[in-house]
Amino acid sequence: MHYAAVTTRLAGMGSDKWALSAAANARIAAGEKVINLTIGEPDVPTPDTLIQSATRAMQAGRTGYSNGRGEPALLAALSDKYSSLTGRDIGTERFLCLPGTQTSLFLVLMAICDPGSEVILGDPMYATYEGLIRAAGAVPVHVTLDPAHGFRLQASDIAEKVTAATRAIMLNTPHNPTGAILGPDDLDAICALAEAHDLWVISDEVYGSITHNDAVFTSALANPAYQDRVIVTASISKSHAAPGFRSGWVCASADFCARALPLSETMLFGSQPFIADMTAEAVASPPSLAHAMAARMAHRAGIIHDALDGVAGLRVHRPEAGMFALLDIRALNGDSQAFAFELLGATQVAVMPGASFGVAFEGWLRLALNASDDDTHDACARIASFAKGYQP
Repeated sequence: MHYAAVTTRLAGMGSDKWALSAAANARIAAGEKVINLTIGEPDVPTPDTLIQSATRAMQAGRTGYSNGRGEPALLAALSDKYSSLTGRDIGTERFLCLPGTQTSLFLVLMAICDPGSEVILGDPMYATYEGLIRAAGAVPVHVTLDPAHGFRLQASDIAEKVTAATRAIMLNTPHNPTGAILGPDDLDAICALAEAHDLWVISDEVYGSITHNDAVFTSALANPAYQDRVIVTASISKSHAAPGFRSGWVCASADFCARALPLSETMLFGSQPFIADMTAEAVASPPSLAHAMAARMAHRAGIIHDALDGVAGLRVHRPEAGMFALLDIRALNGDSQAFAFELLGATQVAVMPGASFGVAFEGWLRLALNASDDDTHDACARIASFAKGYQP
């Protein structure tokens, strides 16, 4: 039987990267008491106010078809949010509403890439980015993120990778898995480089409201000089503890949205109106839930640092934002997947191997910060004991 080339391009790009997480979930289903630090889910359930909002909308009959761009109330809420964020008018014509950041990025890459196009992105990267790029027929071009620069993508490193085939620079700020935040100077340098080569800048900003301590987030849309070449994606999955509702958006130029709209409509032709109503309420509300979550996660990053940094050669990288801390295990084992599976088997602690996030992250582990303080302490004690007695 014949299969399209995309199935070959994406082989190994999906659930294979989450094999450790699947193994942990299988153990949990079998009754084992695993401390699962693999997935970046919020540490609280979806607020009841948002569930009630969606319920009221369904009961009011908001269960029919939507239009391809987004429901008016949600578009208005997004316009208000981004106008406030940037300090200038961001009209409703600059948004497309989709089911989550993943779908939004798929749309963006399909809209700007041709087969053979190149997309430059940092390595390590979120596990699905390579697959998204390859699904569009494009080629991911990796730039190693240096811990010496706080894992922040450098314009000078990007410049070395630009070719005639380059179509876009893909950012993730705050970054998953490292928690690094690109500052205004970083963003201006990258956008200036993009302008010099007539490239798009794609910025996944889903963790924008989950900053730790005094860290400050700056959107790639901040500088109006580059607003027509910047495409931002985000969602309520992290900020409002609503990952299962799958509600996100694209913010870009009016021209991009108009050109991409037929593609969006071909994909799904509209999100659910009752979810749009809930999302409009979420977007319009103060980010108190996200800020409280960020404070708890910053505290847990501190727990991990204090418990593990320097133990048996381990090093801990504390994030500026997001839901993860990083553990450098290269002093013990350069094979992160093998180490993570051994750790799970010996201690019932599940963490993500760095290899799932790029070649440059081999020899590291990603630890989610969404377990309770007590479980985080317990997990660290188990990891420390395992590391002290580790024999590769």
